[in-house]
Amino acid sequence: MYEICAAVRTRPSDRQWYNKALPYMSGTLFVVATPIGNLEDISPRALRILREVGLIAAEDTRHTGNLLSRFGITTPTTSLHEHNEHAKSASLVGRLEAGESIALVSDAGTPTLADPGTHLIRQAIAAGLRVEPVPGPNAAIAALSVSGLPNDTFTFLGFPPTRSSDRIKWFEELRTAGRTVIFYESPHRISATLTQLYETVGDVRVSVARELTKKHENLVRGPISSVISEVQGSRGEFTVVVDVGHKTNVGQSDTPDRAQLPDIFRQMTQDKGMTRRQAISAIARRYGLSNNQVYAALENHKKSAI
Repeated sequence: MYEICAAVRTRPSDRQWYNKALPYMSGTLFVVATPIGNLEDISPRALRILREVGLIAAEDTRHTGNLLSRFGITTPTTSLHEHNEHAKSASLVGRLEAGESIALVSDAGTPTLADPGTHLIRQAIAAGLRVEPVPGPNAAIAALSVSGLPNDTFTFLGFPPTRSSDRIKWFEELRTAGRTVIFYESPHRISATLTQLYETVGDVRVSVARELTKKHENLVRGPISSVISEVQGSRGEFTVVVDVGHKTNVGQSDTPDRAQLPDIFRQMTQDKGMTRRQAISAIARRYGLSNNQVYAALENHKKSAI
């Protein structure tokens, strides 16, 4: 195993991208994506890495144990989850520095995306160690790919917070995103979250995916008003794709007074960091206006202020 790692380190392309002071015999931290449901989705490379490393750091060793057993992999595992990651990262980095390669996995999908592992990766990078991705399944990208919603740009927001004050800020960020937004939600909160989304953004188009790649996979698409009733009482983690700004029932009451547009524009460009073009486009989509109408309102406000 170490001969393979050493050979990888001597390639010119690697020397261009990785610290030249990298210890010759140090191990590699592999960030390995695992299936989000269907075990056939795991790649041959991921299986090889899981067999060859000296240790697998898993979010839940029992859950990962089922995957390893399915493919006859006997590599030792250790738990690495949100409650012990900071405490265990130092010892794992020490093992990497001693020459042992480690695979980081989550319960499903790509580690660190709404899952633990970020602190360990940062510590490994700070120590000058190699961190290598082994790409594969990801629920957010899978849901986006079949949503039928705009996918040239998008924002991933993880799980909505549970605390009221944090949720208000989270929904405000979603409301002003100006692009497609993807987030995860648990089964016992999905109805409340979609209802709050409707109240905050309006009757926008959504695609709600449940149990992706599993036997009972289910996708519901349409305006939020027609989707909420379809997910009540469902089980399994949800992935929600939201087409922010494209309302299905835009009415006069949804459109602000033109005098308010400059303040909304200022908030988007200054607080949210959008470009002028992005903000105009986001406002137009959000309120059912044309880009020219928004631009004209902003220009009229500018002239009146002179």
